[in-house]
Amino acid sequence: MGADSEGGNIVVKLDDLLYARRMTLTELAERVGLTLANLSILKTGKAKAIRFSTLEAICRELECQPGDLLGYEAE
Repeated sequence: MGADSEGGNIVVKLDDLLYARRMTLTELAERVGLTLANLSILKTGKAKAIRFSTLEAICRELECQPGDLLGYEAE
């Protein structure tokens, strides 16, 4: 398998975390200093990358660990 081969997907579990904390995407965007559009791209799984600073801010505001936010699903 080469580096470009697809063998699985990173899944973003932001919806579940927001629901559990009774927080809206808009509220989280304001708290972490991101645009709603950029946070929405992350939430829908369309993001190709995430900065550590963004991950840290989301984890701080949602009081979670990176593993609570991101998962891996094998195909």
